[in-house]
Amino acid sequence: MAFGKRLKFFRNRKGLTQKQVGEAVGFAGKTSEVRMAQYETEARTPKEPLIRQLAEMYGVSPRAIQVPDIDSEVGLAHTLFALEDMYGLQIGTIEGELCLRLDRSKGLTYVKMLEFFEQWQAQAERVSTGELSPVEYDDWRYNYSHEDLPGIHAKIPAVLEDLDLPQDD
Repeated sequence: MAFGKRLKFFRNRKGLTQKQVGEAVGFAGKTSEVRMAQYETEARTPKEPLIRQLAEMYGVSPRAIQVPDIDSEVGLAHTLFALEDMYGLQIGTIEGELCLRLDRSKGLTYVKMLEFFEQWQAQAERVSTGELSPVEYDDWRYNYSHEDLPGIHAKIPAVLEDLDLPQDD
């Protein structure tokens, strides 16, 4: 999730308006709403002290607001947390093994993510059977685009078609 979307997500989570947040962090009058809108649309980037102030106001770590650095364990953790917020990715266990799973209540987001995971699994399976080389698999991963793969799209299982899944807003 991009930085501006994270700001908006946490602001909405607290039920605050851009103006309320802007005024709370010290922007006066009409500039309060405009400045916060600029941060949320990424027209401007707040400096570190403001990020810390916003994080404190929202009751989160500054790392939760910033775009995570996936080259560290903490950054990867915050990336997974963002995926939980955006796509309903959940952690759980199956037969004593930790696993990541999708939240069916996410409606269309669930269906799209399921399709992606099925495509990914199918390609990984092709590597394990020797049908695809590791280099070809890497080429698929690093060039992945949902629209570019007409022959690889997974079919949504019939059981899902019958579910009354909520639609994304």
